[in-house]
Amino acid sequence: MFRNLFSEEDGIRHYKILINGCWNCTVSGGKIDVYNPYTWKVFASVPACSAEDVTSAVNSAKNHSEFAKFKPVERLEIIEKTAQIMSENLEEIASVITMESGKPLSVSRGEVKATVERLRLAPQEVRALYGEYLPGEWIEDTANKFAIVLRKPLGVIATISSFNYPLYIAAAKIIPALLAGNTVVAKPASDTPLALIYFARILELAGLPAGALNIVTGSGKDVGDVLVSSEDVSAISFTGSTAVGEHIAKIAGIKKLHLELGGKAAAIVLKDADLKNAAAQIVRGSFRNSGQRCDAVSRVIAVKEIKEKLVEEILAEAEKYPSGDPLCDKTQVGPLINKKALINVEELVDDAVSSGGRILLGGKSSGLVMEPTVIDNVNPSMRIAKEEIFGPVIPIMTVADHEEAVALSNSSEYGLDSCIFTENINLALRIAKQLQDGSVTVNSAPAHGVGHFPFGGNKKSGLGREGLGYSIDELTKLHTVIITER
Repeated sequence: MFRNLFSEEDGIRHYKILINGCWNCTVSGGKIDVYNPYTWKVFASVPACSAEDVTSAVNSAKNHSEFAKFKPVERLEIIEKTAQIMSENLEEIASVITMESGKPLSVSRGEVKATVERLRLAPQEVRALYGEYLPGEWIEDTANKFAIVLRKPLGVIATISSFNYPLYIAAAKIIPALLAGNTVVAKPASDTPLALIYFARILELAGLPAGALNIVTGSGKDVGDVLVSSEDVSAISFTGSTAVGEHIAKIAGIKKLHLELGGKAAAIVLKDADLKNAAAQIVRGSFRNSGQRCDAVSRVIAVKEIKEKLVEEILAEAEKYPSGDPLCDKTQVGPLINKKALINVEELVDDAVSSGGRILLGGKSSGLVMEPTVIDNVNPSMRIAKEEIFGPVIPIMTVADHEEAVALSNSSEYGLDSCIFTENINLALRIAKQLQDGSVTVNSAPAHGVGHFPFGGNKKSGLGREGLGYSIDELTKLHTVIITER
């Protein structure tokens, strides 16, 4: 089923990519090595696409616009078949994700399962395409009219996904794009390109016509910039860093942008909180996937009355997260994606310690594995209190009351997620309304799952919203037909 995706030489798999229905049609002969983050050994490669390859992929998508004429039920059948094939090959796909990303195998299995569930929820997602009827008699100048408001595909969608969930994030962009009748050119992160290649193959086996989905692999400079600046691309759906998102916005030109960028989620813990639950949720929210999540709990803001007790509970809970080999069933925290990521986390920790922070747990690394780390006495001037960490580190800050907690949380340039721990639901709602984040979770860590609830960021955390039905909104255009009654 997947054997045609690669050739093998000296134990290294050399993968192909899909352009216009062809699995080996790139102009460039260059290769990009794919490393296992735990062993730091090359185990695969993908093509280093050229600008000409990107143009070919975009032209393929543009020239297959007849996919929009497929009946919605036909598109649904392809997506449903894709879910079946992926479910049948869960273990193989999960192992590929673990090899390229370093995440524990249990987390990779969860990613595949979430993708299958998102595929199976496609009938619910496609309801956004139903359109609406607007009677005109409510307004004097349209009293003898009515309108039918339709949603139409935009055309060619460029999707650019991040390394941390290489299958799910890519699929969550591609599925609604295809359901809406768009065609797609998809670029995976250079560190984790393989999961998307497997996804493309499964869609092909499920009956997706040639040219409806095309894959390009390569650097942001050589591939990404050419893709997002193409005049034939109608919309860009990107998940990644704020810096790259800002760069895309500068060079994209006039086209629809959906940007899911960085985050600095605060966990606000009030004096009446269930501290055991708060600690369990904070640790899970900080350490899962080695903290490499835009919605990871990236700072704890605790009122002084309960801070010491909360710290005790967090340290006890952290013992449940051993780090090491991601293929070991006991491992909960695997390696970071690359050396640059590790250096960034270590620099943030070192800066905190040099400014008065106190390491209560961890703080060291082995290879690319950063130990689960807890730092107390963090203050707002430290880099770790302001910058996205993307590592398994819990910075703990102390405030006098919930007003100070809200002010501190809102001081961030990010506005993606936050969470509140309290037994006072009225206070929780009042605080939630004051927080400047796209999503606020009460008594649990942020987690978006398959997108049943809409999510996305404010401020430097992005533009637009993702989720079942909401993603289709981002990847379609409104078309209004006004009828005059006579």
